[in-house]
Amino acid sequence: MSAIQNPQLDELDLQILDILIKDCRTPYLEIARICHVSGGTIHVRMKKMEDLGIIKGSRIMLNLPKLGYDVCCFVGIHVDKTSSFTSVCDDLSKINEVVELHLVTGEYSLFAKLVCKNISDLQNVLMNKVNTITGIERTDTLISLSQPIDRNIRL
Repeated sequence: MSAIQNPQLDELDLQILDILIKDCRTPYLEIARICHVSGGTIHVRMKKMEDLGIIKGSRIMLNLPKLGYDVCCFVGIHVDKTSSFTSVCDDLSKINEVVELHLVTGEYSLFAKLVCKNISDLQNVLMNKVNTITGIERTDTLISLSQPIDRNIRL
């Protein structure tokens, strides 16, 4: 594990995070056994990291193609003016196919990750949902062909 620049975390906290990054379903008692501490210690450390906002929850990882979502794409979004950002982000958050949204530097104002069932679905989402939002000047879409790396950061 590398040194994390957070004085509120120690090596035990980092070890707990490393275990959970590998498998977030690892039971606290198993983590305690691996770390050579009590289960209560793990509960206290987890609560501390949740209170600090380091752990924001847990999620299930879905195999989207097996659920019928065969298209993943990234949409670079040009917003017409700075005052439009909040309303554009609010409107994008209401589109189920938008699974991530980033405020970015460079050519675009925002960068969104979308998942759709197929190309026809993507076309519908872009034309009838995304590009109709007031404040969006234009978009550029990049379709993902594959995802050779899918992981959390390594501590």
